[in-house]
Amino acid sequence: MHLSHEPDAPAAEQTSFDQFLKVDIRVGTVVGADEFPEARKPAYKLEIDFGPTIGVKKTSAQITANYTREELVGRQVAAVVNFPPRQIGPAMSEVLTLGFADEAGEVVLFSPDKAVPDGSRLF
Repeated sequence: MHLSHEPDAPAAEQTSFDQFLKVDIRVGTVVGADEFPEARKPAYKLEIDFGPTIGVKKTSAQITANYTREELVGRQVAAVVNFPPRQIGPAMSEVLTLGFADEAGEVVLFSPDKAVPDGSRLF
């Protein structure tokens, strides 16, 4: 599913600007975070509010190494909102939450450094 997460990995194959514009990346606020014991790797089930147009979407995220459930609720995160839903074990993932690998290879969430309206699109 992923390209290499190593910092020294070569750049991915070129893509066109038009293809990039088709990827809809939005900001939403985490409104729920639950344990996901059925996941193969430690993960949380998240509910993220992307505002009145997109609404609340569900996903799972392998972020347990760097975040507790309590600190996730109320946090703004970035996610791709226009990929088709994907079955992850017994849960349906409706969005892809975005992050970067830290030095240990664990996910650090990608989020704005100042609050923005839920549903704001990356540009």
